[in-house]
This record gives sequence, structure tokens and C-alpha cells, in this order.
Amino acid sequence: MAGRDRERDGEWMGMGYRWGRAWGCAGMAVAVVLVAAGPVALPASAHSGERADAVLNCAGSNSIAFSPGLTFSAKPTRITGHGDYRCVSTDPSVTAAKSVIKGGGENSCLLSHSVTEERITWNTGEQSTVVYDVGVVPQPAGEAVVLVAGKVTSGRFTGRRVASPGVQLTVDPLKCGSGGVRLIEGPSALVFS
Repeated sequence: MAGRDRERDGEWMGMGYRWGRAWGCAGMAVAVVLVAAGPVALPASAHSGERADAVLNCAGSNSIAFSPGLTFSAKPTRITGHGDYRCVSTDPSVTAAKSVIKGGGENSCLLSHSVTEERITWNTGEQSTVVYDVGVVPQPAGEAVVLVAGKVTSGRFTGRRVASPGVQLTVDPLKCGSGGVRLIEGPSALVFS
């Protein structure tokens, strides 16, 4: 059974990667619109008494720091950051979340290849750890258009899949050529399936 779950996860992640390659900027534009629109109201018929299977969408913002700063040459980079979200869920107890983000990989101002972990603390005091290991993160001049996908590996909602589209911008893209971009900030979302 565990082998089949891994196979299914691989299929799902592969689909996300193929989707990103096939739709490129158009797909990213859709993701950006979803983030900008924020959480949507859920119809009464969507409400469920089961917390583990609750429909859950969160919108907010992320701040991500890179060490060393991003330049045009890819290099091993440490990623740290935090997120702040407002949520809409069929579980009325979930209304907000804050997160701590960490990870690393080969990154530049043009593209990112990283594995990132987001530790989410819900307004209920419970936590979830999401590991994002598939992503489409074009970064023209440090402006990141993000569509990452992963899975809740521990805590509340364990086993659920998560997509996190967003747009994080640097205030000084010229630093890609001198000194490096150390911080990007902007809207992001958590979409649980």
C-alpha cells in the first residue's frame, strides 16, 4: 500500500510539473489571479463535519530570504522566510495561519531548484509541516512567479496535498547583477486537496 501511495504521489507531482511546462506563463497568470482574488466563500453544501477532509484555501503573503543573495549564476542557496494567511474552510475552526519557511537548493535570479519546508501554525494552535519538492519557479530578474506543490508530512492534515501559487517581488532587481537579491516578498496561497 505504501508503495502505491508513493507511486500516486509521483504521478500527481509529475502532472504538476508537466502542467507548469505546458502552460508556462498562462498557468502562472491563473495562479496569480487566484492569489490576488483571495479566499473564496464556500457554498453551504460544501460544509462537512470531518476536519481531516475539510475544504481549505488560504491567501496571504510570504517573505523569502536567500543566503547568499541571488545572482544570474545558479549556486547553492539557503532559503528562510515566513508566511501570514487568512483562510476559508468547511471546518469553521480554521480561519488563519502563520508559517516559517526553510529550505535550499540551486538558485539564481533566473530559476530555482529547491526543496522547501513550510511549518504552518493554525489559529487553533495546531501545526502542519508541508514539504514542497516539486515546483515551477521562473525568476526573471529576481521576480519569482511561484507554483510549488507538496504534501503535509506531519501534524494536522497529514497526507493532504498542497499547492502554493504566488508572486514574490524584489524591490531592486538590478541587484541580480551586483550584490545579489536577498529578499523577495508578495502574495501567496495555500490550496489543500
